[in-house]
Amino acid sequence: MSTKRTVNGHPYIAYSQVRLSDEQMIKKSEDFKNLMANRRSVREFSTEPVPLSVLKNIIATAASAPSGANKQPWTFCLVSNAELKSAIRNLAEKEEEESYSGRMSERWLKDLEPLGTDWNKPFLENAPYLVIVFKRVYEEDENGKANNYYVNESVGIAVGFLLAAIHNAGLASLTHTPSPMNFLHQALKRPDNERAFLLIPVGFAEKECWVPDIKRKSEEEYLTEHF
Repeated sequence: MSTKRTVNGHPYIAYSQVRLSDEQMIKKSEDFKNLMANRRSVREFSTEPVPLSVLKNIIATAASAPSGANKQPWTFCLVSNAELKSAIRNLAEKEEEESYSGRMSERWLKDLEPLGTDWNKPFLENAPYLVIVFKRVYEEDENGKANNYYVNESVGIAVGFLLAAIHNAGLASLTHTPSPMNFLHQALKRPDNERAFLLIPVGFAEKECWVPDIKRKSEEEYLTEHF
């Protein structure tokens, strides 16, 4: 049987899915559920190095995410240079200090209290890697600008893949969103069609690392069934 064909003038390849038994599906889905249930946002990172190949595999996993019209509207900037990490920290802390001292509402600050966050961001230097995710709003060639489709949704899905892959590799991460994030565009000299989406420190947690004892919503709160 042929593994290739043409549909409306475009090449297609055959898709083969590995079928699992009900028991295998239940076991694999439960194992992954339990794995991800232990993922936490970490702010205390070790400076211990991580093999570069691990980060490249993780980012390749994120880049395999689906996207609107397969435009893949993302760029992943991987930063390990100490001077650049220090510069990013300084710029981020400047924005964060302004946010904590005036931009954030009282309600926002109160909601953050249990998490123990403030404008100090040492993890931006301590973590061996920073992954800065940029969304590509449009593409540009000799014919001019062409907007990408469902950019936020596509990049959000890719980030989900990224966070799962980081945790699956035995590493810790944090979704850091200093606001505004224009300084990342400038610090990393990104083109005009890109906007900073998320900053993610990646590495090992410190041997003694504490995280807030948060509670997640129950199934009754996050799931509705319609049969």
